[in-house]
Amino acid sequence: MQPADRTAPAHLDALTGIRGVAAWLVVLYHIRDALTGILPAAVIAVLAKGYLAVDLFFILSGFVLWYNYAPRLREGGVAAAGQFLWRRIARIWPLHLFILGLFVVFAPSFVAVGRDASFYPLAELPLHVLLIQNWGFTPGLTWNDPAWSISTEMAAYLVFPLVIAAAKWERLPTAALLALGLALLSAIALYFWADDDTILGADISRLGLVRCLLEFSLGNVLCLVWLRWRGAAHGAKIAFAVCLGALGMGLHLGLPETMFVPTCFAAGLLALALGRGAIIGALGGRALRYLGEVSYSTYLAHTFLFLAFKLVVSHAAPQIGWSGLAGFLVLVLASSIALYHGVEKPAQRWMNRHTPRWPWRESAIPAE
Repeated sequence: MQPADRTAPAHLDALTGIRGVAAWLVVLYHIRDALTGILPAAVIAVLAKGYLAVDLFFILSGFVLWYNYAPRLREGGVAAAGQFLWRRIARIWPLHLFILGLFVVFAPSFVAVGRDASFYPLAELPLHVLLIQNWGFTPGLTWNDPAWSISTEMAAYLVFPLVIAAAKWERLPTAALLALGLALLSAIALYFWADDDTILGADISRLGLVRCLLEFSLGNVLCLVWLRWRGAAHGAKIAFAVCLGALGMGLHLGLPETMFVPTCFAAGLLALALGRGAIIGALGGRALRYLGEVSYSTYLAHTFLFLAFKLVVSHAAPQIGWSGLAGFLVLVLASSIALYHGVEKPAQRWMNRHTPRWPWRESAIPAE
């Protein structure tokens, strides 16, 4: 494997664009019950699968982090691992803490309009602050529930340097990498099957951590395969065919989503990373790329914004109508932009400028 350019790693714009699309699917998933009066049942049924976008996030995260950090972590050792973890904390923690603070301030108002008070347990706040709330310590999702996935990503970040140090993965034959990918896909299906679950979003507080770790690792393997195939003439077509084949077979045979959706996502992301053409150009275009850049703010803030929107605008009415939908989407977009430029990036830059002085030799790790 050739390491990425240390000064300016290539940015896969289509993958950034798809991240933005996925974030908005999660937004629509969480507000779908307020849209049943204006959208057909078939559309609502599609939106009800929006939680699967999180699985796409996990695989994509594993891919991108392997590409950007694996060579540096392998060469830099313990010092590089410390800097990597600090920079990942700088990336995800400040905005998480900001949104969590908004929930703390406004929780009494949300309870006053019918939100279950048990959704805001003060005893669990330290777990949320430390981003360990979804490590098996609690029976359900609380406070800012989308942050469960950020909690499991934090666990993946802790494991990631150890995975890199465990073996010379880049030296494995391509056949071995593909076998490892198939093993991870099988492990995902078997993990849920052993719990008698067929839905990837089942029992998140108990199953979400392993779900993330397996899919993040799948993304690592996917990146290794991409680094081998990125010059292949027909790699994108093969990956896209696998994606469509897995989707068609899964739907035709009525297979549990645990058995085919991760395959679709992995093959689809590989096709995007390898491919060219109109779809790749659209996803990598300025508009969708920007949506991808602000997608973390979109993802973390939209639940709070919807609760506040219903409190102020719709007065907790069960339906929001077309005008309400348009107003809320504009609110989310504007807030995402404001949070990205006003909170997320400034806080990240500040933390990266104040990296702890490690007692061992330092090795340069770029900010993301």
